[in-house]
Amino acid sequence: MDPAVRPIVLVSNRGPLSYRRDGDELVAVRGGGGLVSGLGPLMDEGRISWVAAALSDADRSAAAEARPVSDGYPVHLVDVPVDEFDRYYDVVSNQMLWFVHHGLFDLTRDPELDVRWREAWTSYRAVNQLFAETVIAHAPHGAVVLVQDYHLTLLAPTVRAARDDLTLVHFHHTPFAGPDNARVLATEPLTEMLDALAAHHACGFHVSGWAENYSEVQRRWGGHDRPDPARVFTSTLNSDVEDLRRVAADPRCAAALGELDRLLGDRQLIVRVDRMELSKNIVRGFHAYDLLLTRRPDLRGRVTFVACCYPSRLGVPAYARYRDEVEAAAAAVNDRWGGPDWTPVELMTDDDHPRSVAALRRYDVLLVNPIRDGLNLVAKEGPMINERDGQLVLSTEAGAYSELLGAADGVSPFDLDATADALGAALDRGPQERAARANLLHRAAVARTPRDWLQDQLRAAGTT
Repeated sequence: MDPAVRPIVLVSNRGPLSYRRDGDELVAVRGGGGLVSGLGPLMDEGRISWVAAALSDADRSAAAEARPVSDGYPVHLVDVPVDEFDRYYDVVSNQMLWFVHHGLFDLTRDPELDVRWREAWTSYRAVNQLFAETVIAHAPHGAVVLVQDYHLTLLAPTVRAARDDLTLVHFHHTPFAGPDNARVLATEPLTEMLDALAAHHACGFHVSGWAENYSEVQRRWGGHDRPDPARVFTSTLNSDVEDLRRVAADPRCAAALGELDRLLGDRQLIVRVDRMELSKNIVRGFHAYDLLLTRRPDLRGRVTFVACCYPSRLGVPAYARYRDEVEAAAAAVNDRWGGPDWTPVELMTDDDHPRSVAALRRYDVLLVNPIRDGLNLVAKEGPMINERDGQLVLSTEAGAYSELLGAADGVSPFDLDATADALGAALDRGPQERAARANLLHRAAVARTPRDWLQDQLRAAGTT
C-alpha cells in the first residue's frame, strides 16, 4: 500500500462527536478543537476513522446501533459498563496517572494502593482491552493507528498480536513522570504500562523534556530483558487560529467583550483561562496578585484580574476541595483590597467559551502558571487573537515555555515573589517593548497548525 494514502484510525477516550436526545431521535453533535480541525483535509479524502468511548446514555444508544457520524468518516463508539468506566477514568486515569505525571501527590499521605486500587487497575486494563478489540475489528488493512494520551496506554500488545498489518503510534499529551515520580505506581502496573507503551512503533510527546523522562523511565525501570523502548519523537501542537477567529467574530463574543469593557473602564486587565484543575496552580496565582497589590499601592483600583476558571472533575474529591480553595483565595483578595467601586478579582466559573475568547482578546497580561503542563494551549491561544499587545507571564514548567522563551516572562510556578514582580513588570512595560514581545509571541503561536502535528505522527509511523 502506498504510504501516502494509508488509512488512519484515531483512538481517544473522547471522540469527535457526542449524541443527544431530541425526542425519540438521536442527534450527533460535532466536536470542535484543533485535532478535529487538523484532520479536515484527510476526512475529505476518506482516510479517517475514529474509536472513542461512549460517554453518555445517548452515546451508548448510538453505539448499540453502530451509528457513524454523518459527515464522511466512521466513528466507532466503545460501550463500556458505567462502573468499569468510572474506575478506568476517575480512579486510574484522573486520580492516579494524572497525579503521577504532574507530580501532584503529597507522598506523606497519598496514594494508598489498596485492594480498591487493584480492582480499578483491572478495570483500566479491561477498558483498554475493549478499545483494542474495537480497533482489531474495525481498522482497515494497513492502517496507521494513532492512540491518544494516558487513558489508553495498554492496548498496543493486544492489537499487534492480532493485526500485524497495523502501525501503532502513541501520543502522550501530558507531561511524562520522571523516574522517581513514576515509581509511585506499583511495580506491576508500571511494568505493564511500560511494556505496552514500548509495543508501539513510536511514542510522541509535546516537548523534549517529557520525551527524555519517558526514555529514562524505560531505561531505569524497564529492565534489560524487555523489548527496546519504542522510537521516541517530539511534536508540539498549536490550536487552529481560524477556529479561534471564527469564535472571536461571533456576536456572542462581541457581546462578552462589551461586558468586559464596561466592567473594566480604563483599568488594566490580567486574565487567566483554565479548568479548575490542581496542576493549573490557580490559588498561587491569586496569592501572587495579592502580593503585587501589597507592594504596589499605585495599582490598587487600576487593575482587575479576570479569572475564567471552570470546575472540572468534581467527582474526584480533591477537585471538589480545590474548587473551594480557588473561590476562597479569590474572595480573600477581594475582602482585603476591594471596595464599592472596584473588585480586584472577577472569578467567572460558568463555562462560557465566547467570554473566554473575549478575555483573551482583551487582556493586557495573561497569567499561565501551571505546576506542570504537557503543553498549555492557552499560552498560545492568547497571543493568537489578543488585540492589545498583551504580555504573557508563563510558568517555566509548561511545555509551551520552550517555544515562547524570550517573548514570555518566565516564572517558577512556586515563586510568588517572582510571579508578582513579573506581573508588575508586564503591566508597566512601554508600548514599543510590548509590541515587540507581542509580535514574537504571535509568530510563535501561529508557526504550526494542527495538521503539522498530525503529519509528525504519520512521519513517525513511516508514512510520509
